[in-house]
Amino acid sequence: MVRNAYHSDWDGAMKLAWNTFTRFNAPDYSQEGIENFYKFVNDDMLRKMFLAGHYQLFVAVEGEKCVGMLSIREKKHISLLFVDGDYHRYGIASALLAFVRRYALDEEGVDSLTVNASPYAVGFYHKKGFLNLSDETEMDGIRYTPMELIL
Repeated sequence: MVRNAYHSDWDGAMKLAWNTFTRFNAPDYSQEGIENFYKFVNDDMLRKMFLAGHYQLFVAVEGEKCVGMLSIREKKHISLLFVDGDYHRYGIASALLAFVRRYALDEEGVDSLTVNASPYAVGFYHKKGFLNLSDETEMDGIRYTPMELIL
């Protein structure tokens, strides 16, 4: 089931993001990039923005377990999308993205979503209709391809 995250979901979702990042994404990153990602998912200011309603988080849960998460900032930019490695290829990322598409259209009134896709995720986003806005780039050790999906 996909839903808007509760305040109590934050820590588990960020732990899921970190654990999944280290397993699947970190091999593509420099030590600087890994350290910067760790700082991002452990940033208390980001947590406070979520608690204040300025940073949206959505979770996929199976029973009581958080198996996927997607966050957006600035109403339309996918900031984090991670699925527990044991749940890859079960449609969880697709379900999260479908939920957020509806949310973006109905609740935020935006007509596109953007993402800075990691090398690991570029193929997934292409399959979902995202188009590259430019070539892969790197900032602060984080490699990504800017992409957009017109809703």
